[in-house]
Amino acid sequence: MSIRRLPETLVNRIAAGEVVERPAAALKELVENAIDASATRISVRIAEGGIARLEVEDDGCGMTPDDMALALERHATSKLPDDAIEDVTTLGFRGEALPSIASVARLTLESRTAGGDGWRRVVDNGAVIAEGPAALAKGTRVLVEDLFARVPARRKFLRSARSEYAACLDIVRRLAMARPEIGFSVEHDGRRVLDVQGGQDRLARVAALTQRELAQNSIGVDVDRGEVHLGGVISLPTYNRGIADHQYLFVNGRPVKDRLLVGALRGAYADLLARDRHPVVALFLDMPTSEVDVNVHPAKTEVRFRDPQLVRGMIVGGLRRALDEQGFRSVQRPAETALAAWQQEPVAPPPSATGFLFGRPGEPAVHLFGAEVPPVGDDIARVYDRQMPFSSAAPVAGRAEVAVAPPPDAVAHPLGIARGQIAKTYIVAEAEDGLVIVDQHAAHERLVLEILKRGMAGQSVASQGLLMPEVVELDEPACDRLEAAAYQLAALGVELERFGPAAVMVRATPAMLGAIDCRKLVTDIADDLAGYDAALGLNEKLELVAATMACHGSVRAGRTLNVTEMNALLRQMEVTPHSGQCNHGRPTWVKLAMDDVEKLFGRK
Repeated sequence: MSIRRLPETLVNRIAAGEVVERPAAALKELVENAIDASATRISVRIAEGGIARLEVEDDGCGMTPDDMALALERHATSKLPDDAIEDVTTLGFRGEALPSIASVARLTLESRTAGGDGWRRVVDNGAVIAEGPAALAKGTRVLVEDLFARVPARRKFLRSARSEYAACLDIVRRLAMARPEIGFSVEHDGRRVLDVQGGQDRLARVAALTQRELAQNSIGVDVDRGEVHLGGVISLPTYNRGIADHQYLFVNGRPVKDRLLVGALRGAYADLLARDRHPVVALFLDMPTSEVDVNVHPAKTEVRFRDPQLVRGMIVGGLRRALDEQGFRSVQRPAETALAAWQQEPVAPPPSATGFLFGRPGEPAVHLFGAEVPPVGDDIARVYDRQMPFSSAAPVAGRAEVAVAPPPDAVAHPLGIARGQIAKTYIVAEAEDGLVIVDQHAAHERLVLEILKRGMAGQSVASQGLLMPEVVELDEPACDRLEAAAYQLAALGVELERFGPAAVMVRATPAMLGAIDCRKLVTDIADDLAGYDAALGLNEKLELVAATMACHGSVRAGRTLNVTEMNALLRQMEVTPHSGQCNHGRPTWVKLAMDDVEKLFGRK
């Protein structure tokens, strides 16, 4: 078969396959063009998820009739004044969007410049079928109808109208988040679904386009390294989602879905979230155009950095520092569904009652207002430096003395003072401004992990030698991984050495973990070293391994604690970074404000 030149119509359809694979992609190109035209207001109207109709109208600079004709030709653009493609400052610059869309749909282009006359041009699947004067204000209006109607092979791969609409809305939301100075509105099938005014700052725009709860459960990020700046908001680890679709990443105002940025984000939350949970973030990375290449992908959703390690380190370090500064902070308010589950039942207490009564049917009631406050300072340090913080022979929680201690100072003790234990799992504490409930296992698991992490940072973790070293048999690759990490594991208190081709000998384990199943611990460590992302370095993998080790030695649910032990746990949480969430991103404590308590009893 001889070589031939492809006809122009076929070339445009091939180009459309790279740029316009679905309605959302076409919408992205049109909205980017409106942004590059210096619009201050962009209106989007969608019908049937964009499959039947897409319309984008702006109040930008507009085009003359001659410019409109050029705009519908391939590789014609006003956004590259010279040949310096590495110095692009606009969103679009390839000159392929309009002709590609017009080759697979019916496209109506209307535009008017300031002081000029409006003009209209209609292209039906690559052929110009009409043009003439048009009545409109300054700006441009683009109407796309029946996308892929004449390309059934492409149209049959489109999803449902609802799915395509969701993708279109996500595209506009990301572009609107990147340009807070521009007003955006979206209508779908005649219903207004998004409307934000221009002139906002970035944080206000993020708040307007994400969940309302994010504002109360987020942290600001502001990091500078030379000419590179990282800003935005990130969620507390306890405020997370099951999918990564709520991560908004921008480079020089361009929405991107870059693997390096996503990997850095995962690394920043590595030991704070389970692998199947994702934070909600909006991060804006601004740098000189010479430091980033945006001409990597036809859809311009990927970028390439000149110094990727600088960018990754900036994100991981900046986010870690911001998260560390939050201390024990967690999602402050229980879910509305949890509050709704509370029931009000009339109970007549004995006349002699002087405080809250806790007890089970057939058991004497227990007064809880008199819980003893543990000493602070050296005594608390002593409790935790023992590496075995809780006594297995502890008296039953909540069997306290007569109430003599006043409510704690909220500044000195934000998590309050322990008043009892529920189901041998949850600590109930009274703070000045509400009722605090703590998951004892989750909280202690985080405290143990933070001690292990300090060991990795150079502070030794006390180890406990085994009376008889234990030999653990594993397959050879697992033993190889453990042997390679033996030096770093020793910093965590795990001392082991190779014992033949398919076994390791364990000589010591972290003292804080107490009596544990040594074989299970080592097996889990080997599995973690094998299972985590190959892109992670050994130290990053060991941070995740430490989370597994912490789980082995934590106070379990079902363990009875006395009042002193409960208060020692609360005080340690208040001075430990990240103690507001467990190693899997779930909250370790929640607070029921006094207003909510009074509402439950009909006082408000």
